[in-house]
Amino acid sequence: MDSISIDPEIRVGKPCVRGTRITVGEVLGYLAAGGGESELIIDFPQLTHEDCSALRLRRGSERRLIARRAA
Repeated sequence: MDSISIDPEIRVGKPCVRGTRITVGEVLGYLAAGGGESELIIDFPQLTHEDCSALRLRRGSERRLIARRAA
């Protein structure tokens, strides 16, 4: 199952963690700023360990998804 979804009705079509309104950019920004996974899950309880792991592996994918959607 893909951990990222794009729906033009949710957050203006920004890539989001599936089933949430949390954007991939928000999660990656949080992690890049030095936030740890446990703090991330406390701040965003909708996220799971699996979500965080999948997003860590897909760093930079937000730009590729946006470019693909625009094409």
